[in-house]
Amino acid sequence: MAGQDSTRTGPGRVLISGGASGLGAAVATRVTEAGGQALVLDKQAPAAPVAGFRTVDVTDTDEVTAAVRELAADGLDAVVTAAGTDACGPLGGISAADWERVVRVNLFGTAAVVRAALPALERSHGRVVTVASTLGLRPAGDATAYCASKFGVVGFTRALAMETAGRVGVTLLVPGGMRTHFFDDRPDQYKPRDDSALNDPLLVADSVLHALASPPGCEVRELLVCTDLEPSWP
Repeated sequence: MAGQDSTRTGPGRVLISGGASGLGAAVATRVTEAGGQALVLDKQAPAAPVAGFRTVDVTDTDEVTAAVRELAADGLDAVVTAAGTDACGPLGGISAADWERVVRVNLFGTAAVVRAALPALERSHGRVVTVASTLGLRPAGDATAYCASKFGVVGFTRALAMETAGRVGVTLLVPGGMRTHFFDDRPDQYKPRDDSALNDPLLVADSVLHALASPPGCEVRELLVCTDLEPSWP
């Protein structure tokens, strides 16, 4: 872990947005297993026990700020921004509200969580792991909102790494498709056709823990993690 306390073992206190399901829940599990404290922000309560939880809509910046400050009151060693959503379909076939919701959750929500946590992370020399997507590096049709938001996360994270160099560690995680409920509400044409091309989110979470364990001065700047059959990469 990138913090100053060399006597601490494990990842420390890790704030996870979207930590009640999918990749976020997998990260919370791995943090707890590694002896750390998982602090979760989500619209629903996590099924597994965590060290802290606040009900938050990440599109509400004031709500996010208050919740992060409360959870970070006893210190914070890392943030993982795993909250995400999607709305598939042609641009003209998606309502403006749905399109903008994707960008608000994926991009603005990421920025809100990081902004609120940054003072605590600078005090601990902690780390940020943002969650983009392979569709943040290459586009796909009928995914304009998702691509716009995840391309934004990539740019945000790379700029943040430059801005906070030497003070806060920053890692961009680029996962491929994972075996979660993320695809459940999609029309059939947008669901993965082959389950074998989806990763176990716990395996992706292992990569997050690897980034959190980087020693001071050693940066894992970007991680692309997918199955060998990932259709959206390379």
